[in-house]
Amino acid sequence: MTQKIRVTDDVLRSIPDPGQGAVLPKDGETNILITSALPYCNNVPHLGNIIGSTLSADVFSRYNRTRNRRTLYICGTDEYGTATETAALKEGITPRELCDKYHALHKETYEWFDIGFDLFGRTSTAKHTEICQSIYLNLGQHGYLERQIKDQTYCEGCKKFLADRYVEGICPHCNFIDARGDQCDGCSRTLDAIDLIEPRCLIDKTHNVVAHSSSHMYFKLDAAQPALEDWIKKSWKKGKWSPNATINADGEIVDARMKSGLKPTPVTRDLAWGVPIPPLGREDDKEMGGKVLYVWFDAVIGYVSITGEYTPEWKQWWLNPDNVRLYQFMGKDNVYFHTIYFPAMLLADGNNWTTLHHLSTTEYLNYEGGKFSKSKNRGVFGPAARETGIPASVWRYYLLSTRPETADAMFSWADCIAANNNILLKNFGNFVNRALKFLSAQYDSVLPESGDAPGPLSPNDPLDAEFITDVNTLLKDYIDAMESVKIRLGLQTVMLISSRGNGYLQASGLNKALMTENPQRCAQVVSRAVNLIYVLSALIYPFMPATSDALLLQLNAPARVVPEVLSTDILGGHQIGQPDHLFKNIDEKMEQVWKVRFGGDESAKKEEEAPTSKRKAKKANAAPNGVVVSGPKSPEVIALEAKILEHGQVVRGLKENKEPKDVVDAAVTELKRLKGELVLLEKSAAH
Repeated sequence: MTQKIRVTDDVLRSIPDPGQGAVLPKDGETNILITSALPYCNNVPHLGNIIGSTLSADVFSRYNRTRNRRTLYICGTDEYGTATETAALKEGITPRELCDKYHALHKETYEWFDIGFDLFGRTSTAKHTEICQSIYLNLGQHGYLERQIKDQTYCEGCKKFLADRYVEGICPHCNFIDARGDQCDGCSRTLDAIDLIEPRCLIDKTHNVVAHSSSHMYFKLDAAQPALEDWIKKSWKKGKWSPNATINADGEIVDARMKSGLKPTPVTRDLAWGVPIPPLGREDDKEMGGKVLYVWFDAVIGYVSITGEYTPEWKQWWLNPDNVRLYQFMGKDNVYFHTIYFPAMLLADGNNWTTLHHLSTTEYLNYEGGKFSKSKNRGVFGPAARETGIPASVWRYYLLSTRPETADAMFSWADCIAANNNILLKNFGNFVNRALKFLSAQYDSVLPESGDAPGPLSPNDPLDAEFITDVNTLLKDYIDAMESVKIRLGLQTVMLISSRGNGYLQASGLNKALMTENPQRCAQVVSRAVNLIYVLSALIYPFMPATSDALLLQLNAPARVVPEVLSTDILGGHQIGQPDHLFKNIDEKMEQVWKVRFGGDESAKKEEEAPTSKRKAKKANAAPNGVVVSGPKSPEVIALEAKILEHGQVVRGLKENKEPKDVVDAAVTELKRLKGELVLLEKSAAH
C-alpha cells in the first residue's frame, strides 16, 4: 500500500519499543532511567500491585519513547530472604525452585498486560551478588558499618529466626494489634520485630516466639543523615516531588525517624538463602560467617544489578548523574526505602551514583468495597484477568483512569464495564471508526488532496481556527501532565482530544452530501481528522500500546512522536489499511457474573442468601436450561451458572472476532458440556 508520510525528526519515532535492542544514554541528551518496585517472588500480583508500580512505570517509559528520549525501564523479582525460604518450605520445594516458579508467573502476567520492560530480571544472580557485596565493602571502608549484638525474634517451633514480615504483634508505639515485624499499618512507623508486644509467628500462631541474641552488621544511618538531608531537599526541588511521607509540599522533612534522628539499621541476617557477607578484613569478620545480607539491603540494589544483566555498560546508567534522570514508581508503603534508605546507601558508598530525580507513588486500590485477599479468593489476581475475556487494553485503560494518585481508589465491575462501553467504544472508538470508514468507503481508502501544506496547521485557519487551537491547547495540557508524571490526567486529556475530534466531524457535517456539494472542504475535513487520529496513535501508546498498534495498522503508518501542535503529516495520496472496530461492547450482565466469580466465599454466600420477591425468586431459580428449581441454589450451582454465563461471553467474543471454526466449535462444545453438567447437578440436588 502506498505511504505518503512527512518524514522528519519531529514526526517519526526513532526510539524502539521496550526490550527491542540495548539502549545506552547519550551525553548532552535527556536520558530516562525508570524502575518500578521489585515484586516479592513468593506471591501472585493483583490489580492493585499492577497499577501501583509496574503499569504506571510502563506508561511513563512509553511516553518518553514517544518524545524520542533514550529510555530504560528495569524491574524484576525480589527473591532473597526468609519469606522465600519459608514459602518454599511450605510448598515442599527449594527456594530456587520457588523463585523460578513465581518469576515465570509474574513475567507471564506482566506480558499479558502489555507491560514492556527492557528487562524483567531477578535478584538471585551472580551479578547481583557482585554489586551488593561491592557496596557493602565500600560502606565498611568508609566507616558506615558497625557490629552490634542484639536480640532477634526466633520461632522455637520453626527452629529459625523469623523474617520481619512473618512476625506480627502489638505495635509498641500505637498499640495496633496486627503490626508487622518491619512496619506498623496503624501508625506507618518502621519497626524492629523484637520490639513487638506479644509477637506471633505467622507460619503457625501456636508456636512460641522468643528472643535470641545474634551478632550483625548495622548501617550507620545516623552518620549518613546530614548528607542525606541535604540531598533530599535538593532532589525534592529539582525533581519536583509530589508531597509524600518523607517531605511535604513546603520542602519540610516530615518523616518521624529523620526528625527524631536516624538510628543504625541491620544489614545482615541469619539465613542461608541470600547474598553471602564478604569479609571486611576486620576482627569481627568471623562473627559474620554463614550470614547473608538483609533482604531490604539487597533488594533495592536489584535495580542496579538487573541493569547489569541488561548491559555490561550498566555504569553508564547508574554512575552518570549529570546525564541520566532516575524516576522510581512504587506504592506508598515503599517511600521510606526509596527516599531515605537506598539514597543513604548510595551517598555513603562514595561513588558518584545516579540518584532519585522524581518519585511517583500511589495509594491503595481496593476491590468492590473491601481489600484484595488471596486467602479469601477476593479480587482479580495475576492471569485471572485474561480469563474474563476483557482485552488487556481495556484493563489498562480502566486501571489507569482510576489510578489512586492522591487517595485510595475502588475497583468496580460496573465502572469497568461503563469505561469500555461509554468512553472507549462511544468516544475514542467512534471517532476513529467514523473517519476511517468514510475515507475507505468514499475515497477508496486513498486520502484526498486537502489543500493543506505539509506541516503545522495554522491556528488562524479561516474555517477550523477554533478546532486547531483547541487541539493544540489540549496537546500542551497532555505534555505538561505527562512531564509531571500525572498519568491519570494525561489519559483524561487523550479522551478530551478524541471527544474534540468527534465534535469536529459533527460540526463539519461530514457525509456524502458535503462530499458532493463541497468536495474541497470534505477532503480537508477528512485529512484533518485522519491526521488527528495519527496524533492519537502516539498519545494513546503509553496507556494502550495494542490500541496504538491497531491504529497504525489501520492508518498504514509508522510509529510517530507526540507533537506539540496539530500538523498535516499524512499527505494526500496516502492509502490507509482496513478500518475495524477498536473496541467491542461488554454485556452489562457480566457485572454480576464477575462479582460472584471474584468475590470470594462471601460473595457466593450473599448470592445464595439474598432475599427476593416470589416473582424474582422464580426467575432467579430458573437455570440456563429452563428448569425451575425449588429452594435456594447451592454454592456449586451458583458457581456453575456463573461459569456458563462467562463462557457464553467467551463464545460470543470468538464469533465476533471471526476466530477459526475449529476454535469456535470447541468453545461451543465446552459450553454445552457445562450446561449438561448443570442439569445433572440440579437433578442430584432435587433428590
